[in-house]
Amino acid sequence: MSDKKRVAVLISGRGSNMTALIDAAKTPNYPAEIVGVFSNRAAAQGLETARSQGIEAASLAQSSFESRLDFENALTGILEGWAVDYVCLAGFMRILTPEFTTHWLGKAINIHPSLLPAYKGLDTHARAISDGVLEAGCTVHFVTPGLDEGPAILQARVAVQPGDTAETLAARVLVEEHRLYPEALRLLASGAVTYQD
Repeated sequence: MSDKKRVAVLISGRGSNMTALIDAAKTPNYPAEIVGVFSNRAAAQGLETARSQGIEAASLAQSSFESRLDFENALTGILEGWAVDYVCLAGFMRILTPEFTTHWLGKAINIHPSLLPAYKGLDTHARAISDGVLEAGCTVHFVTPGLDEGPAILQARVAVQPGDTAETLAARVLVEEHRLYPEALRLLASGAVTYQD
């Protein structure tokens, strides 16, 4: 029996960070394995990517539930069915309720395309360029009830170059995201990092 930590990845689209996590987990000494991928969009490209790798994939549409809480209770049921130790949000475009985030507190992490606490929320790259900052980047952090407010695990810095657009900056930050997220999950799954309130 494997002593690797069991991890689910939550996505809404193509899942490029999910793919980076799956690839990292193929390394023999990596302390986690990706056992399931969930999306709130049945058409999310990442679901097919996961299935092609032999990973369980599931989707639910929030619109088919009476409330966000009902949707998240069903999601928790799927995650617990996969017996996951940790949950990685990777482009999961839903704001989660305090009930869900508290249930998974210390066990759920997210990657955000800014140097938190700067530029929480959306349009991070355009806002950074508009403000004239010299550095952008990405942060892996614990998921807490406050949006993008959980303690940071790791950050990577990317220089903002003259003439950058939101798209060109996002592309360079994404390269760092693909490096940073697997390393943050490795630290968490190995016990080198734990949640501190």
